[in-house]
Amino acid sequence: MTMTKMEDEAAAGLDSGEKRLNELGYKQELRREMTLFKTLAISFSTMTLFTGITPLYGSSLQYAGPSSLVWGWVVVSFFTWFVGIAMAEICSSFPTTGSLYFWAAHLAGPRWGPFASWCCAWLETIGLISGIGTQAYAGSEVLQSIILLCTGTNKNGGYFAPKWLFLCMYIGLTLIWAVLNTFALEVIAIIDIISIWWQVIGGTVIVILLPLVALTTQPASFVFSHFEMSPDATGISSKAYVVVLSLLVSQYSLYGYDAAAHLTEETRGADKNGPIAILSSIGIISVFGWAYILALTFSIQNYSYLYDPTNETAGAFVPAQILYDAFHGRYHNSTGAILLLFIIWGSFFFGGLSITTSAARVVYALSRDGGVPFSTVWRKLHPKHKVPANAVWLCAAICVLLGLPILKVNVVFTAITSICTIGWVGGYAVPIFARMVIKEKNFNPGPFYLGRASRPICLVAFLWICYTCSVFLLPTYYPISWNTFNYAPMALALALGLIMLWWVVDARLWFKGPVRNIDGQNGKV
Repeated sequence: MTMTKMEDEAAAGLDSGEKRLNELGYKQELRREMTLFKTLAISFSTMTLFTGITPLYGSSLQYAGPSSLVWGWVVVSFFTWFVGIAMAEICSSFPTTGSLYFWAAHLAGPRWGPFASWCCAWLETIGLISGIGTQAYAGSEVLQSIILLCTGTNKNGGYFAPKWLFLCMYIGLTLIWAVLNTFALEVIAIIDIISIWWQVIGGTVIVILLPLVALTTQPASFVFSHFEMSPDATGISSKAYVVVLSLLVSQYSLYGYDAAAHLTEETRGADKNGPIAILSSIGIISVFGWAYILALTFSIQNYSYLYDPTNETAGAFVPAQILYDAFHGRYHNSTGAILLLFIIWGSFFFGGLSITTSAARVVYALSRDGGVPFSTVWRKLHPKHKVPANAVWLCAAICVLLGLPILKVNVVFTAITSICTIGWVGGYAVPIFARMVIKEKNFNPGPFYLGRASRPICLVAFLWICYTCSVFLLPTYYPISWNTFNYAPMALALALGLIMLWWVVDARLWFKGPVRNIDGQNGKV
């Protein structure tokens, strides 16, 4: 009696994730040596505790005061669980490096699959590459504050880095991440393990230490129920509008958990460990993120002084001023604030490194299927380290180009953040919508299966994603001028317009989505 193909695979000791990958038509090319903890570390590092909250905390606080900011995190966390659960189910069924792109192609079926995967792949690519830029920009912003406090503060002749130096820091971080991603995956995994402990321990230290150091803390009534608009600063007098804008910090922070899905071809037992990593990342960030927001808000010493351009941090970075006020008020120096800012900067460094890893994997997967110009170049793996090195450097080069307007434009971060969020989160919507409308008999579930709950969960997730993408297109300051205009709609319209034009004119004739590299009949490569 001969064994079946699956019995042969089991006898050969195939990993369950690799077996599922072969069933989907892909051979194992990347090294499958990452454990659940390593995958969780990279996913957690991509979301990061500090990198979403810190750069947008000041603007979100200014829109509607502390109560809207604090409770907004809870609301956004609640809806984020719907998105994460929907994606975990799909990840369990399709544990491939292409993740969202691959999911969209298979769930949409043979008729719509190519177009769905095309849209999803490019949205995700735009989101991830601009995501590198958000980490580089915000990391440079923190470094700018560290330099200012180290050299004497804004009031005592400290050095506030000019735009050209800020751009150099931005480019430097991008290049460092590219160099590190060129090494073997083990190096990245080790660094990301350091990252998760850095953020957990560092976050715990900041959350506990900051309110203890502050000479006074705000009352609970201020933190949880105080609502205050700043129409003179923002130009917005609508209560509903400012509440919507105050949630942007939470919506920007609570995504990136799909990083675990990008690494499923390199993760052991990916059909089980991928979903676990996605949901664990959301849970950890939801709790720690809220605690971080509460620690900052309770520790505010003088609310109106935070935005004063003559304060110690030049009114440029609200979290830095909160840290400075707390430590200088008690110890009459800024050493403690500098040390905590360095912990926060480390989080940006690790986050940018992880996003570079994810971006390169998506470009590699799309190139493997011929969906990127000069695909043969970008899909090549490093002969020794077996990582997509060419894709890494392509992402880095585009990120550097995105940062060049820093020299002339004051709203670069707003635009890059909006593009990143819309592209990244918008990419989630395509496979989730396809999963929602697919006939259940055509869906091959993995170990993590929602059953009848799948469609309602996917519906809530899809509607939440649509809302999130919409609000990131809104103007954030009035009156609208060249200095306050949110350029994201124009940038996205241009990029997506060219991508859709390419599809209509040429790509629809040859692009078929993910390309099988295993013969389905005999299992040959």
